[in-house]
Amino acid sequence: MNSVLDGAVCVFRERGYHATSVGDLSDATGLTAGSLYKAFTDKRGVFLAAFERYVETRNAELQRLLERQPDGFHKIRALLRFYAESSHGSEGRRGCLVVASATALATFDEEVAGRIEATMRRSEALLRRLLQQGQADGSVAAGLPVAATARSLLAFLYGLRLVGKFGRSQHDMQTAADEALRILR
Repeated sequence: MNSVLDGAVCVFRERGYHATSVGDLSDATGLTAGSLYKAFTDKRGVFLAAFERYVETRNAELQRLLERQPDGFHKIRALLRFYAESSHGSEGRRGCLVVASATALATFDEEVAGRIEATMRRSEALLRRLLQQGQADGSVAAGLPVAATARSLLAFLYGLRLVGKFGRSQHDMQTAADEALRILR
């Protein structure tokens, strides 16, 4: 089932929800339209399952990366670089399913809006924890306002994903991420 959802994630990221047809999903997943409907009820059901798969996969990958970092500052740096790496070249042009969903669906679909909001809240809470860890271990400035800085970094991260949709270079995105780190010291 994960490979089916991974195929759906790719299509939704590249084309967006509205431009994705059931035929596109069939091609990407290897399932017939009938099998898709049987498994997920409708295109929206496929999307909701793909959205959850996307968020879970990205979060697991990020968590593995963060576990290898020695302190709060380096964890935040790794997180920023993770987003920067996802925001250039062909990966960047594919886009972020959370950002795309926020702009295309959240206004019209309360359930999708709730999932997007929950995803963003988890990201902001992670940033707050990493900032607090950095302050506790001395790698982040003690006087930094944690809540406001976490919100600023959250906006920066999702901004990277949006800007990356338009074909920025790896250097551009990494330079931006490195610049954002300057507020932490």
